[in-house]
Amino acid sequence: MLPTKLLKASTFRLTLAYLALFCISAGVLFGFVYVASSANMERQTEETITAEINGILDQYRLRGLGGLRNTIAARAAAKPDRASIYLLVDRTDRIMAGNIDRWPEGQDKDENYFHFLIETGEDGDGEPTFHRAIARGFLLQNNARLLVGRDIEERLASQATLLNTLLIGGGIMIVLGVAGGLVMSRWMLGRLDDVNRATTRIMMGDLTQRFVEKGSGDEFDELARNLNRMLDRIERLLAGMRQVTDNVAHDLRTPLNRLRSRIEVALMDEQSDESRELLEATVRDADSLIQTFNAILSIARAESGEQQAEFEPFSLREMAQDVTELYEPLGEERSITVHLRAQSDAVVIGNRHLVAQALANLVDNAIKYGAEGGHVLVEVRTRPVPMLVVTDDGPGIPAEMRERALERFVRLDPERSTPGNGLGLSLVAAVARLHEARLELDDAKPGLRVSIAFPSLPKPSVQLTRQEARSMA
Repeated sequence: MLPTKLLKASTFRLTLAYLALFCISAGVLFGFVYVASSANMERQTEETITAEINGILDQYRLRGLGGLRNTIAARAAAKPDRASIYLLVDRTDRIMAGNIDRWPEGQDKDENYFHFLIETGEDGDGEPTFHRAIARGFLLQNNARLLVGRDIEERLASQATLLNTLLIGGGIMIVLGVAGGLVMSRWMLGRLDDVNRATTRIMMGDLTQRFVEKGSGDEFDELARNLNRMLDRIERLLAGMRQVTDNVAHDLRTPLNRLRSRIEVALMDEQSDESRELLEATVRDADSLIQTFNAILSIARAESGEQQAEFEPFSLREMAQDVTELYEPLGEERSITVHLRAQSDAVVIGNRHLVAQALANLVDNAIKYGAEGGHVLVEVRTRPVPMLVVTDDGPGIPAEMRERALERFVRLDPERSTPGNGLGLSLVAAVARLHEARLELDDAKPGLRVSIAFPSLPKPSVQLTRQEARSMA
């Protein structure tokens, strides 16, 4: 059975389309050759019969019925193989001359061609054998009848041989065409698979990946060279941007932390109520800036794929339990119950810290936007794939806004009365992409259900070492 991927390949389907068109054209040509050849053989047979008839009738007109009988007897004796068929009978159907033993049954004498069978002997079992023949009959004087024809068994065998040859040739042509299509499609798929594997690694953040050049100098090699040059340019640009980001992280985050620390020191001194309130608001603003800055850096690192080097197998249940226990006190402040449902464990390969941060963002959002006195459910599922699910009973997100909610700095609260920077779901989406996981936002009726479905591990997954995990990642 052909692989499904090969059957879906456009090159294979295009090859089959051209092969079908070629087979139809070849079929029309072969049909024309067969019909023309058969018609030509039949015409030659009829012309041979016509020539013999003309010669015999000339003898009949010159020498009468007796001379005709002698002529037919001489011709029948000269051709004992009965390739040519002669028969002359009188009014009572008594044979006067010829090389067949009776007049064909049911045939008239209107001088038209007709087909009939002639007995040629017996086979090994004593059964009579027959050949097919074609002839014309004539009514002569005194109601005598003349039959002139040809044995066409050899001609029909030649036509059958020609037909079989054309059919076999067509079959060979189809087989070779399909085989050629398979070879060409596999070659094309092989080159495209190389490109797809490289692009997949690049989309996961591995900008050191390059496209392989086979050295053939064809269009694929030219495409690989151009893409490699483009990747070199992108890698240099990203390296420069990463250096700028690191510098910004050092130059801004450190002063912000120092500013926060100094304000906290100032709060330790005696302050008026107005001054204390102003300083506390400044600390909150500094914390918000630091959180926003840290979130942006986390998203950037996740999208760059540089943290794939830290991938290793870890337990989703243990990680989810840690996050749930961390956020239980925050939920209690709003009378929201945060609980974990994990009947069985699931092991995935990834960056435990980033996945935990993504889950923490989901739980934090569920508490922040959930109904007071409600519930937040964190689930670890193993079927059909390892999955994290967070469900709340808040207002949810409209279906038309869910895609936009994953963008950076997007907040669905028009009044921005709820604390936050609009980067929580963006980080979740970046972590999901880094782990090749499927992120879905659904209606929990009421509330929002967010699920992260991770790729399944090859069995046995628990025995994977860190080195194996990195090689798979």
